[in-house]
Amino acid sequence: MNYYARAINTYVYILLMIIDIFLTNPLFDFSKNELVKELGMSKQTLYKCFKDLEELGMVKVSRKIGRASLYKINLENPMVKMLNEYVTQLSLQIAEQEKAKMQRPVAVELAE
Repeated sequence: MNYYARAINTYVYILLMIIDIFLTNPLFDFSKNELVKELGMSKQTLYKCFKDLEELGMVKVSRKIGRASLYKINLENPMVKMLNEYVTQLSLQIAEQEKAKMQRPVAVELAE
């Protein structure tokens, strides 16, 4: 894999990490500093990727505390809706697979 492909994969991975926190906690808002700590990445890396999420409208300012802005996932954004639907469908598939595993008969040998 060449340098540019790795850079793009890393960038997409970081975006997905940020989005995952917001999708997992849709009722909460986060400051950029909280995200930096939670994700264990540098401010520079987070800010670079976060700017794109803001421009795409996937995250939005929910409130300000002093000089700090807090952000929430924009559940009205078409891409966020699509991701939410994908996560829901994936979860349902996994649940169905687990249910099928649990319904399989188990062979038990009785000790004499």
